[in-house]
Amino acid sequence: MAGAVLYQAVRKLFLLLLMTACAQRSHLQVAAAASLQDALREIGANYEAARHEHVDFAFGGSNVLARQILAGAPIDVFLSADEVTMDSVSAQIAPRSRRDLLSNELVIVSLEPLRDVGDLQTVKRIALADPNAVPAGVYARQYLERIGMWKAIQPRVIPSDNVRGALAAVDGGNADAAIVYRTDAMLARRARIAAVIGGPAAPAIRYPVAVLRHARDPAAARRFVEYLSSPAASAVFRKYGFLVDAR
Repeated sequence: MAGAVLYQAVRKLFLLLLMTACAQRSHLQVAAAASLQDALREIGANYEAARHEHVDFAFGGSNVLARQILAGAPIDVFLSADEVTMDSVSAQIAPRSRRDLLSNELVIVSLEPLRDVGDLQTVKRIALADPNAVPAGVYARQYLERIGMWKAIQPRVIPSDNVRGALAAVDGGNADAAIVYRTDAMLARRARIAAVIGGPAAPAIRYPVAVLRHARDPAAARRFVEYLSSPAASAVFRKYGFLVDAR
């Protein structure tokens, strides 16, 4: 009798450990640019329902996420809003796992009508994601440098931790205009798109994705990356304004 009880206890413990191990194997940690959060939350929910593999997301400025990866954060998959930031963690990327996933474009949002980018010179407060570090801000600064407007605008720039912070500054009345991704502008409560940044000086925006070398379950990480290129995921990205023909 005692032996049977002990056997059942050991069996239950073994099954519990096995279930825990399986859960850990399918539990992915994905670090992604802040501009992706709405699309990825929906995609993640769809993926879990279809594949029964749980995905946790950490959203932020791509540069901040890259520093966390280099410091050893337990991240399995990284989605950056630019190629330079992904290049900065190249030593941490699993071989043959990196690919360009999406593209985007910059727009000017404001509470008051603006005719074009030149009208930014009349605006007192301009919100940007950190123009020295965060991809959206770097893209904006490089564009303004190319068209010869950066020196005039720089003293009026209000830097934010990420592109969503720049949008929130305008929506909250703490800035008069901002340069953000089109995908973020679609989520604005009060601000409206005043101008689209195009032409030969406009940045070529690419969102690369990669499995990290020390992913706890490389096969699960690669499955999720493959799913991000699926028709189902592409439809969600398009719904949120992303261009999915970057590959």
